[in-house]
Amino acid sequence: MELINSPEENLQLDSKFLAKAVVGLMKQNISERFKQTREITDEDWEFCEKIDWHPVDELPPKPEHIEELKRALKETPIEYNSVDEFFDSLK
Repeated sequence: MELINSPEENLQLDSKFLAKAVVGLMKQNISERFKQTREITDEDWEFCEKIDWHPVDELPPKPEHIEELKRALKETPIEYNSVDEFFDSLK
C-alpha cells in the first residue's frame, strides 16, 4: 500500500475541492444579489437548477409561516383508506 498519492489522485482531489469552492462562491454571490434585488438572472437560474438550489433556501423562514406550521402540527391528522378517498375529499 502506497501512502503517497500519485499526481493523478492529487489532481482529482484538487479538482473536487476547487469545484466545491467555486460552487460555494457562486451560491454566495447569487444569494447576496437576490437578497438585494429579489430577482434572479436567467444565467443564475440555470445554475441554480443544475445544482438543485435556490437563494430563497438561505433566507430565514417568515414568522407567519412558522405560526402556520405550529397550527398544522396541533391539528389531528386525517387518515384516508385510499388515494381515491383523498382526492374525493378535495372536491
